[in-house]
Amino acid sequence: MTFNKSLVWFRRDLRSFDHAALHLALSSSRHVYCVFIYDSDILAPLPRADRRVSFIHASLAELDAQLRQLGGYLITRHGVAQDTIPALARELDVDAVFANDDYEPQAIARDQAVAGHLQADGRQLLLSKDHVIFEKNEVLTLAEKTFTIFTPYKNAWIKRMLAEPECLDSWPVERHAAALAPPTGPSALLALGDIGFEEASMPIPAGMSGAAQLFEDFITRIMPYGDARNYPAVKGTSYLSVHLRFGTLSIRHLVRTVNTLIANGAGGEGAQVWRSELIWREFYAQILFNYPHVVARSFKPAYDAIEFESGPAAEELFIAWCEGRTGYPLVDAAMLQLNSTGYMHNRLRMVTASFLVKDLGIDWRWGERYFALQLNDYDLAANNGGWQWAASSGCDAQPFFRIFNPITQSEKFDAQGKFIRRYLPQLAKLSDKQIHAPWLHGGAANYPAPIVAHDEARKKTLARYEVVKSA
Repeated sequence: MTFNKSLVWFRRDLRSFDHAALHLALSSSRHVYCVFIYDSDILAPLPRADRRVSFIHASLAELDAQLRQLGGYLITRHGVAQDTIPALARELDVDAVFANDDYEPQAIARDQAVAGHLQADGRQLLLSKDHVIFEKNEVLTLAEKTFTIFTPYKNAWIKRMLAEPECLDSWPVERHAAALAPPTGPSALLALGDIGFEEASMPIPAGMSGAAQLFEDFITRIMPYGDARNYPAVKGTSYLSVHLRFGTLSIRHLVRTVNTLIANGAGGEGAQVWRSELIWREFYAQILFNYPHVVARSFKPAYDAIEFESGPAAEELFIAWCEGRTGYPLVDAAMLQLNSTGYMHNRLRMVTASFLVKDLGIDWRWGERYFALQLNDYDLAANNGGWQWAASSGCDAQPFFRIFNPITQSEKFDAQGKFIRRYLPQLAKLSDKQIHAPWLHGGAANYPAPIVAHDEARKKTLARYEVVKSA
């Protein structure tokens, strides 16, 4: 099918290369416009200085510059996307709107509304797979059911990838760039102030160039990743999660690259483990798509019968957790890292989540919502999956009786207290042995005593979860 005019709607795919929707629009249209909508429905609850909005804004500036080099440009608008896209489609008189698929329930509802408005005007919304290698129901069990256990899903995912190598093929843009509608003047992207925001600092570089820089650096140190990723004071992770979230890099390029390392034996165990992490991302995405009830409820219905703490006392405990005042140094340092940078090491996400749910007895949904507001790389599928894993209510989650001990986690993964000292300087003078549990060694000035005794909390949690055993 050939269109006269088309519009490419960028969402969580802020790049000008290997882009499914952009490729398909350019290769089937005479003139192609590009747009990003600052969706007011999404932005409304965010603070004025939101790191993610600043990241998006900087990434859009680079995207516009790259599109201009190719002969096109980027339009930016601010409003409710399901109204703004149909209005822009009428303004530009396009025949179709191309976009890459999004699997979150709110995004699916938005896209259905947009499709309905466009159809009423005689236009189309055409969605493509771009955010993942395999989507929705593309990887199923032999009984054609959705996988709910990760390891068999991973094995089936790898088997299909190897059987269909074309799934990793790039979607070329440059060779079709002549179809881009030329700019009518200099760049006029919306400023942060135009959408009610102000600049907020990000701990990592934004845009396609930032993603490329981080990935190139990570590849040089991927070999020890399997072990190094567990230590928050070590530069052991890829730091690519926010770029994966906003699509400033191509998942196909990442998988092709790591596959080559694995095939050549150049990446060691680290390359295998990192590819598994990329597959975890897709596992949680297909869980969210096929089981959207997880947004508000437990994946395992029996776990919704658990009675978590509530009332003013629980709210005080929750605030202490949010502000890094629990008296457990590793937990507090992790929360302070999150609050000050928008980033939290993955090992610490597990530790802090387990502490909230199983030491403080607070509903996992409280923590999930807090992380959603704070995390630069917030992704509903991954965040929900991680929290339900920690709470034991999710698919393939840790058993409910597995309760992280925040002291032993600290001693094992921050043995010298380097990470703790970075965020809790008041503990800097304690010895490596004392720093994990200061109250056992006379305490420390300006640092609180534990708000809960772990051993007692563990007993309460096991009793609280008894309802699950009888379900």
